[in-house]
Amino acid sequence: MHTTSLSRRRFTLLAAAAVAAPSVRAQGKPEKSRVSIAVGGKAAFYYLPLTISEQLGYFKSEGLDVEISDFAGGAKALQALVGGSADIVSGAYEHTINMQSKNQQIQSIVLMGRAPQIAMGVSTKAMPGYKAVTDLRGKKIGVSAPGSSTNMVANLVLSRAGLKAGDVSYVGVGTAAGAIAALRSGQIDAMSNTDPVMTMLEQKGDVRIISDTRTLKGTQDVFGGPMPAACFYTHTDFVKANPNTCQALANAIVHGLKWLQTAGPSDIIKTVPESYLLGDRALYLASFNKVREAIALDGLLPEEGAKTALKALASFDTSIKADKIDVARTYTNDFARRAKEKYKA
Repeated sequence: MHTTSLSRRRFTLLAAAAVAAPSVRAQGKPEKSRVSIAVGGKAAFYYLPLTISEQLGYFKSEGLDVEISDFAGGAKALQALVGGSADIVSGAYEHTINMQSKNQQIQSIVLMGRAPQIAMGVSTKAMPGYKAVTDLRGKKIGVSAPGSSTNMVANLVLSRAGLKAGDVSYVGVGTAAGAIAALRSGQIDAMSNTDPVMTMLEQKGDVRIISDTRTLKGTQDVFGGPMPAACFYTHTDFVKANPNTCQALANAIVHGLKWLQTAGPSDIIKTVPESYLLGDRALYLASFNKVREAIALDGLLPEEGAKTALKALASFDTSIKADKIDVARTYTNDFARRAKEKYKA
């Protein structure tokens, strides 16, 4: 008798609290505490919020045990999700649009990047006389992995100059030391890649940058609007079945984004694994300063950004019919909104 009246009283108190603060939902335990995350090129700044949240223990403090598998590029990470070996992908938002055009529903649950941070440059050694994008016809262009975001940006740059993807050869070179070696050794004539790789090549005079989305202004110039970049995406069915897990993931990332807003260069150096610095601490920090504003602030994906992404993809990929895509189904801001409230990001 005594316990039931106690639990009834507790329930009444909880109900009263819920009515008083409807926006701050009591977050349940994650349905799935072990989560596998696939990422394509984890050492790139593109995925810095993932690394920060992992290294600072933010996933653990949300009750999650995450296992991160690193692949050569985003297209490979997407394959892991489709094949069932990953629950979540830390990857480019535009894959959600691509997949909807193939009748597969996947959705972004938290945004990490508000600009793609991808620069395209031509090798100063292989193409010293470069004048225009049309000079790339018949050339080899390095990308992180074919079908990845770096490939998408290169396609967009080519299509604006009247070239098709078939007019060049794409070579997967990853996003780390191997990419630098591929360009310096002449295996490729140009490259579309992320930082710190592109800043390192640029500072040493190995490449001449011809298109740049590492800043918000550069992104506006290339895409004509805000372009959402790295995010956590997964099957829509997974989101429906595991709302608490998705909330915990969004919380961890938004916590990391909040940390990044005030982190100084020395904080970054102390937190990321040594191998990410590619042997040059000063250049790594120079790259960080370049891409800093491209990192999302609060995990929310702007509606205008989703529309920009669709327009960009439809402009060079004939299999994507803009009028057939429902962009509202490619992302949800519900989790990020609650996480933003929780961490005051």
